[in-house]
Amino acid sequence: MQISPGNGPYKLPNPDTSVHTNPKAKDALRAAQLYYLQDIKMEVIARELGVSRSTVSRLLAHAKRTGMVSVKINPSANLSALVSNQLAEKYGINVHLVPTDGSMDDTELLQRVSAHAAYLLGTIVSSSMTIGVAWGQTMQAVSAALTGHPTHDSVVVQLNGAANPVSSGVRYASEILTRFGQAFTARTEQFPVPAFFDKASTREAMWQETSIHRVLNIQREMNLAVFSLGAANSNLASQVYRGGYLSKAETRQLSEMGVVGDVATVFFDKNGDDAHIEINARATGPTLAELRKVPRRFCVVSGRGKLQAVRGALNGKLITELVIDEGTALALLDG
Repeated sequence: MQISPGNGPYKLPNPDTSVHTNPKAKDALRAAQLYYLQDIKMEVIARELGVSRSTVSRLLAHAKRTGMVSVKINPSANLSALVSNQLAEKYGINVHLVPTDGSMDDTELLQRVSAHAAYLLGTIVSSSMTIGVAWGQTMQAVSAALTGHPTHDSVVVQLNGAANPVSSGVRYASEILTRFGQAFTARTEQFPVPAFFDKASTREAMWQETSIHRVLNIQREMNLAVFSLGAANSNLASQVYRGGYLSKAETRQLSEMGVVGDVATVFFDKNGDDAHIEINARATGPTLAELRKVPRRFCVVSGRGKLQAVRGALNGKLITELVIDEGTALALLDG
């Protein structure tokens, strides 16, 4: 925490007659001037005033208590700003830290972070943009918190398919996409494919279909990608793990391969690498190499259960802007 500068870090009022007639007040004012404005150590002040160091400490406390000294906190230099700056410098990204009091559970954290992300998106999205949006629990919360910011000639495109053996997933993904479209008065483009194909060869064939190829071309025009990170160990289990998208054998295999998270159902390890993970050849989200080509990659994360996932994504250069709660950010710095 820093103290805001004016003519000095502390503001001292002009001495009045009461200071001159009160020896204690006079010494307190003199001690405050030397300590706060001239940055002189207490030991030196004690010698100058002919008192003990503990007396100087009491005089300074008296100066604060009686209003001789007023302290102003600079909000731009608080703990959140310091942590944000350290993360930004470490990873070369823009960090938006969401202050929390440490007593929130993961559901409350999600709502707080998602509301902040929705606000930020309102300042980022502009006309003639193509915005790629992933689906998931966090994106659902972000979409619900969006407010109206009309644009012109903008497009919101779904980043990955949503169908699985249990559900078509269309309604779930469509709801998120629709909210983004309504908030930014943008055209929406759904991606009518499953989250994972049964075979990589099926995906290769489907990618040649005219209707699918059209959506892929829109994705390649993205100015902004908006997503969260899936993580198996999160207290709020990611939709890809709890929604019937993976078999028990696939979940076990991902763990054995060192997978720490996913972006739009494309999995990665602690280094942000996806090349050796077999299921990615069947996934319908953009490859990580394709994602890195998007100029702005806006990631929303809450809760320490996603700590390994966000660290891996940062190591892999998948994020340019991160919205994250304060507790998880501090843990990220400690790692």
